[in-house]
Amino acid sequence: MTSSLPSPPSARTVPTATYRLQLQPEFPFPAAERAVPHLAALGVSHLHLSPVLEAVPGSTHGYDVTDHRAIRAELGGEEGLRALAATARAHGLGLVVDLVPNHMAASPTHNHALREVLREGPESPYARWFDIDWTAGDGRVLLPVLPARLPDVRERMRVADGVLHLDGQEFPLRAGTEGLPLPELLDAQWYRLGWWRLARTELNYRRFFTISELIGVRVEDPEVFDATHGKIVELVRDGVIEGLRIDHPDGLADPEGYLERLREATGGRCWTVVEKILTGAEPLAPAWPVAGTTGYDALRYVDGVFVDGVGADELSDVYREFAGRAGDRGGSWEATARRSAYEVVTHDLAAETAALARLADRICAADPGLRDHAPWALRTAVRELLVRVPVYRFYRTDAESVLTPEAARGAKAAFAVPEEATAVDTVRDLALGLLGDGHEHRAFRARFAQTSSALRAKSVEDTAFYRYTPLLSANEVGGDPGRPAIAPEEFHAYCLRLSRYWPGTGTVLSTHDTKRSADVRAGIAVLSQCPAVWRELLEEVAGVPAPDPHLAWTAWQTAFGFGTPDPARLGPAVLKSVREAGLHTSWTEPDPAYERAVTDFVAAGPGRIPLRAASEAAFALEPHIRAHMLGATLVQLTMPGVPELYQGTEREYRALVDPDNRTPFTVGEDDDKTAVVRAALGLRRRHPEVFAAPDSYTPLAVTGATAPHCLAFARGEGGSAEVVTAVTRLPLRLAEAGGWQDTELILPPGRWFDLLDGVREFTGGAVKPVDLFDARPVSLLGRRPAREE
Repeated sequence: MTSSLPSPPSARTVPTATYRLQLQPEFPFPAAERAVPHLAALGVSHLHLSPVLEAVPGSTHGYDVTDHRAIRAELGGEEGLRALAATARAHGLGLVVDLVPNHMAASPTHNHALREVLREGPESPYARWFDIDWTAGDGRVLLPVLPARLPDVRERMRVADGVLHLDGQEFPLRAGTEGLPLPELLDAQWYRLGWWRLARTELNYRRFFTISELIGVRVEDPEVFDATHGKIVELVRDGVIEGLRIDHPDGLADPEGYLERLREATGGRCWTVVEKILTGAEPLAPAWPVAGTTGYDALRYVDGVFVDGVGADELSDVYREFAGRAGDRGGSWEATARRSAYEVVTHDLAAETAALARLADRICAADPGLRDHAPWALRTAVRELLVRVPVYRFYRTDAESVLTPEAARGAKAAFAVPEEATAVDTVRDLALGLLGDGHEHRAFRARFAQTSSALRAKSVEDTAFYRYTPLLSANEVGGDPGRPAIAPEEFHAYCLRLSRYWPGTGTVLSTHDTKRSADVRAGIAVLSQCPAVWRELLEEVAGVPAPDPHLAWTAWQTAFGFGTPDPARLGPAVLKSVREAGLHTSWTEPDPAYERAVTDFVAAGPGRIPLRAASEAAFALEPHIRAHMLGATLVQLTMPGVPELYQGTEREYRALVDPDNRTPFTVGEDDDKTAVVRAALGLRRRHPEVFAAPDSYTPLAVTGATAPHCLAFARGEGGSAEVVTAVTRLPLRLAEAGGWQDTELILPPGRWFDLLDGVREFTGGAVKPVDLFDARPVSLLGRRPAREE
């Protein structure tokens, strides 16, 4: 490594590190501007902003976009964004922006494009913006916005200034209908106002997952793309925006086509990553013109390498004994996920399944060879195939390896008559694109894929993750609760793939969407090293009665990871978990008595009792939790890819599921974690070539009886070793094994100095971990320049 300082990265290069800020009315552009000096001092190269386009007033997240033509006024408008960019640039930073191409707010009051469609119907020039099935619902759009059935709210409706008003909502009126009596007026519109509960079965527009308040946008249409991306493209060309995070590409009809069009529109000026959730060993499509993903795959590998697989299995046994049939009903993770998928596809996504069945029925009716499939058979085939898609979404290049003949055979088991089961083959062939390429055939392929991603997200992330909870730290997007542990060899293989094929991909540990921050997950993951301690802790708090054992397990484990009793924060998070699980209460069918019992239990137990200090054995886990926190942080900041820090995570950051993790950003006090962050990020910014080059990752050999407890790798351009990361993994198991004993880490040749204390030096060759980790459980080493050796 040379000591010269390279020039700051240009707008056309990959960031060295990003820092995510959650913008909202309480934290607008000027507030972000004031934070710039602090963030620049950390060593990041870019600020990553949550969505900046105009959104529903008061929105705390910005994903409910209402107008693509304008920067959000509540944040400071375009003037404020440009001022922030100028201040950031003065401190050597660029801006990355979260872009939402898949959906908008389904608000007639605020969404000008939707308002015009509701006013003018299918002939509106904006009608092509949205996936609306005008053949369903008698040619009208169902708006499931009423708090009760229509007769119960009709008296509160009034017409004024050519607009229908109800409880603060505004609905445009079809020309010439303003003077009609209310019942006739409602029937004369291009939309039907309905009770919100009708969305599950009657909705006839594509939405975001199961959220009817967000309507899908057809950016595959070139005119729609241009209209919805003009402002962002302008800001890219002006140098205000240097990178884009693409939200939920799986929701698009043609993700690859969209990304190609985006690259062309921006002139290739942007570092672009996609929020693509990869399942297991699923690769990112190599043809996509992006630098990689937003990093949930990296989260799984970093978290997993600090989990003890044997202990995790033992913990699962303890979980089954404790929770019995109250949680996953005694089954495996796979069984829980499959049951959840069936529930979601038949309940939450009933409207989407029905829309696919209607489309398949129309295609079959027009083809003499397919006409005799009954609508119910096509609907059953759609359902049975959807629940067997093992990834979030498949693409034409890998469709047959996802919708396999085995999946088809499993789907056919739902039919009593073999001849009727042939509907499965028809639906599978339609999804694979084997029956033609007409407009409706293409529409079926796209909608099937879009629905499969919504099903996976809703059934896995928002249902099964809350039902199967042996080790809650594994229940994050992209994770595998059935196999939470990653071996060091598997981690190295993953990093080698990233370094070779996706060196500019994103990596994360905490995000605005993680259910628990990385530091909370570290507190939970340590339990995989001591399932017996966890069993004893549960026995000690058994005197606090819980509504059911599954809830008790989830709440106590969440509280253990959180670290300190705090009913004001733990209570809402636990309540959200039971609603998402849907076992005793839910968002749409709440059980007030059960929910009161949940709140009372948290206040009396997990929100009051300091579980991590409840016993000597529990208190003794603190240094092991700290080792996990520092180890995961250093690994993420120095592994292949572009690391992102979520706001506040440069220091210890304990946060739960949103909205707990989306509070306005504040600058906090530094701690020992901050020192690790500053050292690693400063190194990346001074020497980007060490980390950015392909094939710049080298696993380091560790020998001896306790070698698996040391994870180490080198980074360097062209295969050279310029930086070494070494961390302690599973320190409790290490202590139980008698410590490091004869274990040795083999450093690359040369002289190495400790970048965390700036004092200690090591010589290449064998070094004992007991010496490397005598001050802290992690080590970051830099090669001493040759002229200083």
